[in-house]
Amino acid sequence: MDKMKRFIDCGVSTFACNLRCHYCYVAQNFLFTQKVPKFKYSAEHIGKALSKERLGGVCMFNICATGETLIPQEVIDYTRAILAEGHYVMIVTNGMLKKRFEEFAEFPEDYHKRLFFKISYHYLELKRLNKFDLFFSNVDLIKKMKASFTIEVTPSDELIPYIDEMKKVSLEHLGALPHITVARDESKPDYPLLTKLSKEDYIKTWGQFDSMMFDFKIKVFGQKRKEYCYAGNWTWTLNLITGTMKQCYKTNFFANIYKHPNKPLKFVNIGHGCKAPHCHNAHAFLCFGAIPELETPYYYELRNRVCADGSEWLQPEMKAFMSCKLNEVNEEKHPKKDVFINWIYSGIYNVAMTARTLLKKVDKKYKANEVHK
Repeated sequence: MDKMKRFIDCGVSTFACNLRCHYCYVAQNFLFTQKVPKFKYSAEHIGKALSKERLGGVCMFNICATGETLIPQEVIDYTRAILAEGHYVMIVTNGMLKKRFEEFAEFPEDYHKRLFFKISYHYLELKRLNKFDLFFSNVDLIKKMKASFTIEVTPSDELIPYIDEMKKVSLEHLGALPHITVARDESKPDYPLLTKLSKEDYIKTWGQFDSMMFDFKIKVFGQKRKEYCYAGNWTWTLNLITGTMKQCYKTNFFANIYKHPNKPLKFVNIGHGCKAPHCHNAHAFLCFGAIPELETPYYYELRNRVCADGSEWLQPEMKAFMSCKLNEVNEEKHPKKDVFINWIYSGIYNVAMTARTLLKKVDKKYKANEVHK
């Protein structure tokens, strides 16, 4: 049975999307665009840069775009290249692009066993566009190819009047209720809950779905992590287009791992240096075991459902791979050099941000003077 060496969260910086969900972080920041960025590297190059040998073992990749992940053709090609290396891949999608799922269906059977779709159930958009048949037919296609999937809802105040209706549709088509995530307001620096409800009412409203994912996420939401974290080594983030590797979302140490795919990678634990107000995607990083001293559920428990007919959303191979922690493969070490490296890069980062702020002020003042001339 495969054991997970690392969890790599891959971002795809495209704002193109075929839906307009009001609670989306793209909508919050008015970033919608239909432009698809240029992918500089070939799929073959990506496979070499992310080989099992270079990464030290079999890894779990999560691929998520700022908009809809499956719009760029390159995402399909990159996914195939990563699967060809023996890794496992999770893809975040709204489940609407039938052509893309038909392309995945053409992958080898062994690839399907290591492929997992995290499908967002954007109920109000499906209702507005009358696209329920398309959505559920794509889910059926995933079932037929024997890949794994999960259905999740982003809770919003606007959706509350439709909860009973949404439950009924889900049970009729899926034989199970969707999981519930936790929405955050990314327009504010501390990323609070995206709701007008009190936290108590928020939990009462969305806790009725009996979703372990919601239960865990809301439990740790807003908690500043002070334990020793292995992000930057056991887990890290990767810009799938550019190859920029970072320890985590709010950290400073980074490198481009595509430029020299034959060179070994350097890993630096973030340790006690986390700068985030709370672990933004705790359900993945913490449940995979980035902080081994924390007791957390296994990741599969947050994603799987047993349906009315006895079937499960997770295939056996994927369920087994999600049923391990990163410290089962990796050795727990607290190297002193990590503290020094984080300190150095923190200083460089702070200087750079100060310079950037000053330059913006100078530029703004210059433009204002030009206007008054």
